[in-house]
Amino acid sequence: MSKMTTLNLPAPPRVDSSRQAQWDEARIVFPIYVALAKQLAIDIPVPPAKRNLPEKAELELFSQIQSWLDSMDQRVLVHELRHLLQMTTLNASESGLQALIQRHLRKPMKNNVDRDKIDFLLVQYFALCAPPKIYHKQIEPADVAAVMKPVLGEASLEPLPWCEPLERMIEALREFRSLRSMTKSDFIAQGRKVKESAGASFYQTSALLAFTRFNFLLRRTLIELMHADLIAVRTGLTQLDAAGVASLSCRNFGSMALEPLSKIKQAADEWKQPFQKEYTESTVTQAFEKLMGLRQDVELALEKAGLKSTTPAEKATRPDAFANSLKSPSPKPGAEPREAATPAATERVTENAELDFESCLEKIWEQLIATPPSRGRSMTTVKVGGARILMSSWEVAAFVTEDGPSAEDLRRAVVARTLVNTALEAAKETGNGTALDRALAVARVEVTRLQERVDVAKQAKDTEAAVNLGISTKRLLSALDEAEKL
Repeated sequence: MSKMTTLNLPAPPRVDSSRQAQWDEARIVFPIYVALAKQLAIDIPVPPAKRNLPEKAELELFSQIQSWLDSMDQRVLVHELRHLLQMTTLNASESGLQALIQRHLRKPMKNNVDRDKIDFLLVQYFALCAPPKIYHKQIEPADVAAVMKPVLGEASLEPLPWCEPLERMIEALREFRSLRSMTKSDFIAQGRKVKESAGASFYQTSALLAFTRFNFLLRRTLIELMHADLIAVRTGLTQLDAAGVASLSCRNFGSMALEPLSKIKQAADEWKQPFQKEYTESTVTQAFEKLMGLRQDVELALEKAGLKSTTPAEKATRPDAFANSLKSPSPKPGAEPREAATPAATERVTENAELDFESCLEKIWEQLIATPPSRGRSMTTVKVGGARILMSSWEVAAFVTEDGPSAEDLRRAVVARTLVNTALEAAKETGNGTALDRALAVARVEVTRLQERVDVAKQAKDTEAAVNLGISTKRLLSALDEAEKL
């Protein structure tokens, strides 16, 4: 356990330090602290009927609430705050996160717990407020400074010499190709060491920006690498199943007995929603270790069966890599129309066009998982084969943050639309409509099922589900109409 240190720091200047301004902030953060208290079974000094705090407060109520908030700051640990914000809609409140950050930054006496909370809250705010156009690129200091300006104000972009290790590690992030390569490098511990050694310098605005950038890129890379291992596991299990392998030795996964392949497939599938479960830093580490162990078990089984993995080992799974690998070449301006595609091009396009339902879902999910939800975006674009698929916020949420029948229906609607559009683009390039016919058949079945699900949602008076499903179904119908004109 790291030694607890307390720093006596001057509070950042405040434009309005009046009691009313403090009360306004308290009213913003109060619902978050109430939710924390309920989560941790801590007494709340205000009865439920009075928890909608008034716009103005008498001195007694003001003192009571401020005293309780201060006590909560001392009792709540960073993993408890992380769990609450990442598992509830409270994470989608820009004003709430901003007030929490500024409340902790203004504390004149800060200890390691305060520092870690600020560290976490800053990256949460960035994830919430960053515009989508910068989400899938190598984020630069100026990008972070622009997003964080409402919280941290104007900041110098002049690099701090003592933050140079963070910059070197950001460069190194691009080289990792698996979770195992990162864990073997002691990379995370190096980042923590920089933070631990910073002392009071951690609270310099330029340093806060540097740590926010590092933390966000680290989190994004971990998610991408986790998904690379997951793809390798699922691909390997499919190969073993096709080869007639019925069971698997899972010693590295943590099981001493032979496990049925169906059970291992189920365990791999459960990784599709890994961040909905309660976790701490240690449990997340354990989960990653189990995934790496499972990949090792699958690879050993493939070797024993004389099979070669079809998944490119240690391949980068960056969002830009997705885009580059999925792009289809466009004809140059003025080029003569091709009478027939080359065999290599036909093979490539057919491979993309004849995606099955599960593979298509996987390709969509792998592009979305690096982007945390609840950033207020209206539309998101994914690329599969030669097609670009526009997805609404509720469709994205169905892939990365939600579960249940309604989310499953939305995922199926998006996948069916993607199959049609991908096959359509391939048919235009190759002149072969076989895959398109199959995609249209799948989509027609899905339309019928989705229309029934819309009626069920209406009868249940689930207006939101009915509206969202209705719009997604109409988009699928539009894709069908366009494809049938070919």
